[in-house]
Amino acid sequence: MLESFRNKRVLVVVAHPDDEVLGVGASMHRLIVEYNCQARAIILGEGITSRSNQRDTEKWKNELADHRKNIEDARRQIGYESVGIYQFPDNRFDGVDLLDIIKVIEKEKEEFLPNIILTHHGGDLNIDHRRTFEAVITACRPMEKEPVNTIVTFETMSGTEWRASSDPKQFIPNFFIQISMQDLEAKIKAMEAYEYERREYPHPRSPRSLEIRARMWGIANGVELAEAFQIIRIVEKYEDR
Repeated sequence: MLESFRNKRVLVVVAHPDDEVLGVGASMHRLIVEYNCQARAIILGEGITSRSNQRDTEKWKNELADHRKNIEDARRQIGYESVGIYQFPDNRFDGVDLLDIIKVIEKEKEEFLPNIILTHHGGDLNIDHRRTFEAVITACRPMEKEPVNTIVTFETMSGTEWRASSDPKQFIPNFFIQISMQDLEAKIKAMEAYEYERREYPHPRSPRSLEIRARMWGIANGVELAEAFQIIRIVEKYEDR
């Protein structure tokens, strides 16, 4: 399965600054370094403004500017060749027409021409994550000339695992990527670049927690370290063989 990623164009579609690290950072580092993937991330939401009772981008102007610098620092750690930044309202995607988000993804597809898209699990607790998933699925309708032949979702710590245990939308991974300690260190350094998002242990976004999670998925699959994914769709076309 992983060999099918070699030399491919991979688009990572996320809701917030840091999601492109939390969900798939270590695996993307491996895919870029070892499998020669050309990788771009797009971050749909501005981040951080939901920490006020009312959305006020002027109030958070300095922090949003810092966020942009943090995104670039994290990009370098993982190895993304580029990151697209958009300004949908943080944790308020349910107040945005889904079509507006779809149009952004369609534009990115036309410009980057990805073979593979990685995005949030569709059952996440976070509304922005769920809307992002819906927009990706809609933007990649399986029509004859659809260039995206693979859609895979990932967990996003401090979101996916907080879904109620009795909820049928739990994240159930069926694809695992073994990662090295170097891959994990790149992920942790990238996460630490986000000065407003990093947390101390035992928060799920702390360095120690990220390592524990990677070891948990590794142990579950007979390796030392891994990240977990759920395959949504793979279409094997003649031109891909």
